[in-house]
Amino acid sequence: MRIPRIFSGQPLSELRDIELDEAASRHLVKVLRLGSGHPLTLFDGHGGEYSARLTTTGKRARVRIETFLAENRQSPLALSLAIGISRGERFDWVVQKATELGATVLQPLLTERCEVKLSGERLKKKRTHWRRIAISACEQCGRNLLPEIAEPVKLAHYLQNLTQKTAPAAKLVLHHRTRLDLHQWQAEHGKPDSALLLVGPEGGLSQVEIDTALARDFIPLRLGPRVMRTETAPIAALSVLQFQWGDL
Repeated sequence: MRIPRIFSGQPLSELRDIELDEAASRHLVKVLRLGSGHPLTLFDGHGGEYSARLTTTGKRARVRIETFLAENRQSPLALSLAIGISRGERFDWVVQKATELGATVLQPLLTERCEVKLSGERLKKKRTHWRRIAISACEQCGRNLLPEIAEPVKLAHYLQNLTQKTAPAAKLVLHHRTRLDLHQWQAEHGKPDSALLLVGPEGGLSQVEIDTALARDFIPLRLGPRVMRTETAPIAALSVLQFQWGDL
C-alpha cells in the first residue's frame, strides 16, 4: 500500500490533530481518492517525519499525527548549486532535479548572459514558485529537510561575498574548455564534506566571469567532450559529485 508523503507548513508534533491546507487535501481526497484511516507521512521541512492517519476528508482534510521518525536521508556531502537563471521551464527542471539529487542550497544568479529579469512582485512570485517545486520534489524523493532557495543576486556580488570561512571545501565552476580530474583533486585535498558548483545560464558564463571565479579559488570542471544545455549540465555534475563524494 502506497503511503503518501505530505509537506505541512505548520509545526508538527506527536499525538495531535491538524488540518491540512486545501492543496494537500485536494491531492489526497480528489486525486488519490483516499478515505478516512489511510496512513500518511508528514514532514515540516525542519527535520524528521511523522506517521499519521487521515481522519476526516473534505475541502480541508484532518489528520491524526502519531509517531516521529528522525530520518532525513541527507547526503554526507553538503552540495550548493549556484546557477544562472534560465528561461521558461528550464530553471524549474533544475530546481526539481537538484532537490532530488540532494542539493542543500540553490542560489539563482544574474549573469552577463542571463536573459531573465526579475524584481519586485515578480521576483517574490518566482521564489514562491521554486519553493513549491522543491517541496513537491522532497515529497517524492523522501527528503525531510527542504533545500534553501536563496534570493537571486548578481554573480559578481555572490563571488565577492564568498569568504574563506563560509565557502565550501570544494568550489567548482563548469567550463567545457578545460579538464579536471576529481581523483587527482581528492588525492591532493582529501575527500570534501561540502562542495559548491557554479554553472552559467544559456550561453554559459563569460570568460570574464570564469576568470573572476578562478581568481577566487574555483576549480574548472569539464563534463566530457560534449557541450550540455544549462538544464542538463548541473544535473550531470551533481550526479558525478554525489557518486564521487556523496551517497550515490
